[in-house]
Amino acid sequence: MTQARFDRVRRRLDDLGVDALLLSIGADLPWLTGYTAMPLPRLTMLVLPADRDATLVVPRLEAPRVTPHPELFAIRPWDETEDPVAIVAELVARRRSLAISNRAWAAPLLALQASLPDAKWQPASIVTGPLRAAKEAGEIVALRKAAAAADNVATALVEGEIELVGRTEAAVSREISDRLIEQGNQHVNFAIVGSGPNAASPHHDAGERVIGPGESVVCDFGGTFDGYCSDITRTVFTGEPPAEFRDLYTVLEQAQAEAVGAACAGIPAEDVDAVARRIITEGGYGGNFVHRTGHGIGMEEHEDPFIVAGNCERLVVGNAFSIEPGIYIEGKWGARIEDIVVVTDYGPDPLNTVDHSLAWVR
Repeated sequence: MTQARFDRVRRRLDDLGVDALLLSIGADLPWLTGYTAMPLPRLTMLVLPADRDATLVVPRLEAPRVTPHPELFAIRPWDETEDPVAIVAELVARRRSLAISNRAWAAPLLALQASLPDAKWQPASIVTGPLRAAKEAGEIVALRKAAAAADNVATALVEGEIELVGRTEAAVSREISDRLIEQGNQHVNFAIVGSGPNAASPHHDAGERVIGPGESVVCDFGGTFDGYCSDITRTVFTGEPPAEFRDLYTVLEQAQAEAVGAACAGIPAEDVDAVARRIITEGGYGGNFVHRTGHGIGMEEHEDPFIVAGNCERLVVGNAFSIEPGIYIEGKWGARIEDIVVVTDYGPDPLNTVDHSLAWVR
């Protein structure tokens, strides 16, 4: 949170012809102000006009949680008997080209639309997305620390320190979560554990299925470390994998490695996706790769840029995102490999360094 960020936002507002930015719940607000709004029905909203100072409208009972930065924004606490929507509308005044948080609650948005019937509304991400996507040096340091903490847990997984066979997916997920906290994460964002046929479900909810021998186990997990997220996936096999699974994994490993290598400044995001998809298709598994190759990461687990067909935006230095192709055979097994990669002046810099080779565990 710096004056420089406010200046960059105002320049982008001017470039886009947007009169004011309205930030509520979601990561844009703490990225810009340092304050994270609680996800409550009571409205919190930063009103940042392009042509005047910003004001943070916040419930009075929440105001003590805000660290004052009078050089960046004023604080306007509202009482229970006041209408915060009316306060925001008054601050917006005659400005009519407005960008509002992508994750704003529907109720205040609808009320604001009723109060400002001639306003034009756009998602805040058109303003903040590209700015947040190009990470500053300090943010990359934070992402690197988050990745290192996740790596320590993934290393325990691939080296067989986390017991799998005979335990439920939910029990393994809990152990992964506990280990993330032990590594210094403040929050566990997710800990996917999919075994056997469940490994073919990319976002499987870990349940009471008991992991058996001769199965693939996909473990995808991440936490929040000092405000920035981690995300890593490793696939292990309980016992000696059959030739069919080894062949599948060889294709996957090559696709992931070459997609990482393609993630250079100036390359369209969709071209990185195409690299992974081409290799998997040539390997005979094109129909079994059912999701995009990656997503941006930072203060949120998923943010710009998205590594997917149709995203023609060119990668820039500071972009941070996952490279996570997967191959899923419904009813049988699945596999995914994921690292976080940062685009630098000298090429892609993978933040995760855990071995990608197919691990045989118990």
